[in-house]
Amino acid sequence: MLAALILLSACDTSPSFLRLEGQLGTAAWHITITNPPPDKSAEQLQQELDKVLAHTNQILGTWNPNSEISQFNQNTSTDWIPVSKELAEVVTTTLRLSQESQGLYDVTVAPLLKLWGFKHGDPAQGAIPTAAEIEAAKAKMGYQKLQVRLDPPALRKTQADLHVELASIADGYATDQAGEYLESLGIRDYMVEVAGEVRTRGSSPRGDAWRIAIEKPVEIGRVVQQGIGLHNVGLATSGDYRNFFVAEGKRYSHTMNPLLGTPVQHRLASVSVLAETGLLADAYATLLMVLGDEQGRKFAEEHKLAAYFIWRTETGFDSYATPTFQPALIQL
Repeated sequence: MLAALILLSACDTSPSFLRLEGQLGTAAWHITITNPPPDKSAEQLQQELDKVLAHTNQILGTWNPNSEISQFNQNTSTDWIPVSKELAEVVTTTLRLSQESQGLYDVTVAPLLKLWGFKHGDPAQGAIPTAAEIEAAKAKMGYQKLQVRLDPPALRKTQADLHVELASIADGYATDQAGEYLESLGIRDYMVEVAGEVRTRGSSPRGDAWRIAIEKPVEIGRVVQQGIGLHNVGLATSGDYRNFFVAEGKRYSHTMNPLLGTPVQHRLASVSVLAETGLLADAYATLLMVLGDEQGRKFAEEHKLAAYFIWRTETGFDSYATPTFQPALIQL
């Protein structure tokens, strides 16, 4: 899911920084490093970061038939299947959020995405499924049917046709992997952005917070809604205004309510979340987008999440920042 972010890279006055960029599947990535290491050339860093990010694609990319998660999905065995430590750890986190949200966040939602036409590589969306089709898709789902163990790392499905979809956290996870690689080189000040999801550590080249702007959720063009300053945190945004279709006068976005089997129908247009890691920020942004502005705000405050909500009104947009998000707000 593409986050709604504009990276504010202007006004970098220090000469001691490096910017790199590349492509991860269909998603672009950008990295800024303050005080880059003298023993690594830009070309070396570029090549190594390309490898790190390609590795995340090889683990989580459901659009890649040869990825680790795709191989698990294609396997119809209900026995334990050995997987990498990385995949087991990711699934552990997503299952915890599934339980925490009582199934409103569910990584087995792929049959619904496919049914509604939002699955990668499927025909263009636009058809509204029947109630029977929705129930048939829901019968193929259920995070309770997915099990994970960490030692030795393995996954198990209790239903042969269960399909795990990790797109909701793949970009956030990729920012974490790139960031951890940079930290292994002794780099402490950087900003990683993958498809709009962000991980920051330390200070920007200006010597202060990394400045990011959250987009106004408009369908045409890119307009700044709110500026924020980040230190040592991951940021992710989920919204309904890029990937949707309109049928019979109603708007249907790619964000699914797994319990109802339908795209969400509420006024929330966008939600941004700050968390310790990009993976957690990405997952919580998806969950809050499913909940909507009222229930999402309640959940975020009960769980002390740093979240920024933008919802539609009759006259435009309104917004709200939870108490833990408010310190990040800045004037542009």
